[in-house]
Amino acid sequence: MNSKHIGADMNFAWPSAEIAVMGAKGAAEIIFKKEIKSAENPEEKWKEKEAEYAALFANPYSAAQRGFIDEIILPKDTRRKLIKAFAMLQNKKVERPKRKHGNIPL
Repeated sequence: MNSKHIGADMNFAWPSAEIAVMGAKGAAEIIFKKEIKSAENPEEKWKEKEAEYAALFANPYSAAQRGFIDEIILPKDTRRKLIKAFAMLQNKKVERPKRKHGNIPL
């Protein structure tokens, strides 16, 4: 529940992760509204478009290709990967900008 864009050091995902702003069901309903409405069987078309959206956008593989995720890991490897990541970041120093203003007594 974090990303490189807001300062995360490491991002891992399981193969079953859904990486998207909203779920595939809701997104398909909005994006493909006209197609679903005009289909002979709207319920079937909706499910088809939901699966298409999930396969194209809501999986960790497309996010990893774009560099949003460092690695896709198996759930059984989670503990080992996190321990290695924390060990790597153990002595990380972050230089913060100096304060422009102090606290004045009121």
